[in-house]
Amino acid sequence: MKELYYDVAVAGCGVSGLYTALHLSGDKRVLMLSKGELECCDSMLAQGGISVLYDEEDYDAYFEDTMRAGHYENRRESVALMIRASRGIIDHLMDLGVRFEKNPDGTLAYTREGAHSRPRICFHKDITGREITTTLLNAVRKCPNVTIMEHTEMTDLLTSAGACTGITAKTSDGETLRIHAADTVLATGGIGGLYERSTNYPLLTGDACRIAQKHGVLLEHMDYVQIHPTCLYSRKPGRSFLISESARGEGAVLINHRGERFVNELLPRDVVTKAIHDEMELEGCDHEFLSFEAVPGEVIAGHFPHIQKRCLEEGYDILKEPVPIVPAQHYFMGGIHVDGDSRTTMPHLFAVGETSCNGVHGKNRLASNSLLESLVFAKRAAAQIQAGGMLRKIS
Repeated sequence: MKELYYDVAVAGCGVSGLYTALHLSGDKRVLMLSKGELECCDSMLAQGGISVLYDEEDYDAYFEDTMRAGHYENRRESVALMIRASRGIIDHLMDLGVRFEKNPDGTLAYTREGAHSRPRICFHKDITGREITTTLLNAVRKCPNVTIMEHTEMTDLLTSAGACTGITAKTSDGETLRIHAADTVLATGGIGGLYERSTNYPLLTGDACRIAQKHGVLLEHMDYVQIHPTCLYSRKPGRSFLISESARGEGAVLINHRGERFVNELLPRDVVTKAIHDEMELEGCDHEFLSFEAVPGEVIAGHFPHIQKRCLEEGYDILKEPVPIVPAQHYFMGGIHVDGDSRTTMPHLFAVGETSCNGVHGKNRLASNSLLESLVFAKRAAAQIQAGGMLRKIS
């Protein structure tokens, strides 16, 4: 057993963990743990983009879109915090080097996804998550106060007098680490690895939620699981390949085996998913189709090259034929209960990203709000750690 001492321990190296570390001052010694390889985090997989408040006149519409998608079970104050902070987040990402698509005049290009009342999503081709995560990782690697350990799995919390004092972890060679820290941040992602068919990496198995529950930390809405409507249908084992909702935002349509369109593709994800399941049951089949026929070839080449390539690898040319799709587990709206500053119910323990539940998403996440929510509340967690924030009163 090895004893390690840091100011902040962060379990998870996706965008929320990275952004937290990036916003901590250089005098804080930070240790970040990655359960697997750094490449194997779901932040790398986000295709569609990241939402942003288009302008001040868009506020009410963006707020309503988020609430409606979440079946009005969202925490209104959290939604407001996220939307108001969105433009600053986008500006900071561009300052760090994120290459969002732009119009010929140099302004940001925006796309639209399901349940959004207007285009307000910044994107980089169809690999926005990889672009943002890689940029953040490069920035964190330049921080001399941050140490990253790969293939190191958090196994428990360290506690004293009801407060978190760090974590225990196990390395790939079986060594046990006791990591003592003044503050701890849980950013271990979602629960997709527990499902037979999921867009998540298999190593995402809800570790932080399980460990938090063991210590009496409050969890919230553990049954709020989002299914993504359009994943590439395949008989091959492994992670399901997601076909971004922005494809439907650009004109791709859902059709059945008779070539008939059967749903408005821009409705919220849970509604579209149910429609696909209903159609599959009606037809007695295990998939339906997504047609790119109405999407211009230049849009496919510029916006969806990764999707086009992957479909070709499976034997489908989206320029010439519809591709088979099926819904799959995609996102977890519940998690460890946190307040608007990402504080859990245990002093000195924070949770960010998909691991946490700050109420932004309600019962069903609005497309492209995940990256934004992760970054906004990671930054707020870092601010609380800097200020010495502790426990919020739970009434």
